[in-house]
Amino acid sequence: MTDDLVYWIALSSIKDVGPVRARNLLKAFGSPEAVFNATLNGLTAVEGVGGHTASAIKSFRDWAGAERMVRKCEELGIRIIRYTDPSYPEFLREISDGPPLFYAKGEMAEEDRFAVAVVGPRKPTDYGVRVTDRIACELSSSGLTVVSGLARGIDTVAHKAALKCGGRSIAVLGSGLDVPYPPENAGLMKRIESDGCVISEYPLGTKPERENFPRRNRLISGLSLGVLVVEAASDSGALITARYALEQGREVFAVPGMITSARSSGTNALIKQGARLVEKASDIIEELAPQLKGFIKERKRHAVTLTDEERVIAEKLSPEPLHIDDLTRQTGLPPQRVLGILTTLELKGLVKQSGGKRFYIDI
Repeated sequence: MTDDLVYWIALSSIKDVGPVRARNLLKAFGSPEAVFNATLNGLTAVEGVGGHTASAIKSFRDWAGAERMVRKCEELGIRIIRYTDPSYPEFLREISDGPPLFYAKGEMAEEDRFAVAVVGPRKPTDYGVRVTDRIACELSSSGLTVVSGLARGIDTVAHKAALKCGGRSIAVLGSGLDVPYPPENAGLMKRIESDGCVISEYPLGTKPERENFPRRNRLISGLSLGVLVVEAASDSGALITARYALEQGREVFAVPGMITSARSSGTNALIKQGARLVEKASDIIEELAPQLKGFIKERKRHAVTLTDEERVIAEKLSPEPLHIDDLTRQTGLPPQRVLGILTTLELKGLVKQSGGKRFYIDI
């Protein structure tokens, strides 16, 4: 296993082999070891791999450095998650430039696939802080994992709110996991490791260089069903995350701000361009309802004790309102019986009614 990790680290350390080329190479040869054992002609036959990249692979010699990286990760309790590992997040597999490996502290959970990224400036307004705290807490209380970048400002507020409200959070760093950035968030990073996961595609020892952060933003959006931008000037890094989200087919949400504030120009522009305007977490959950359907229902059903008939009704409901006539047809139960069960479910706090005898899971 250790030898295999050495080959993975070696391949990911070659500057000419980015995520896309690495995937193409792995698809062609099956493993990093096979990549290093391939001939020059074999390497150049792979899509996107020219002579320069092939030569860089064949001339790699820093095997001792790759071995040291493996040992240091073991010493620090850092896991190396490879693209082929079952624990590699499926959402990252979906994006074209997901990293061939990343480093992790903490645990990625099954429910982390139901995640929303929350991003914004390092110097937010009081309004931005209050809105972030409230919405991130609401998302967390609904069972959604909050993803952000551990940066000062909105990122920090989002992580803290998620943990404060008993939820999970994932932090994506633009530095090595042994170089917490900003330094004052080292304690927060430890808390996230206990109730979530801290990850980085950068090897240990990597300093928080400026160019690392736009690149890591694709992982923040890639891990999420959607990205919420709380505040953003027209040149904000949060807008880079929003652009990645659109490219990856994720949803984009934005909190509206004062038209007189420069920090709101980016978010207001996103809304003009079609981003969902968000005032509370339920706006996000309603938009993501088709993807969250089973998740929300499971959480709600486990929170209360249901009879067999109540469970049948609850199985048919989602955050999207459903008319009682549709429930009657789908369950085969008499209309009055369905209405009685729905009333009981309302009293249990599981179901709410909208206009026109339409019912939905209360999120």
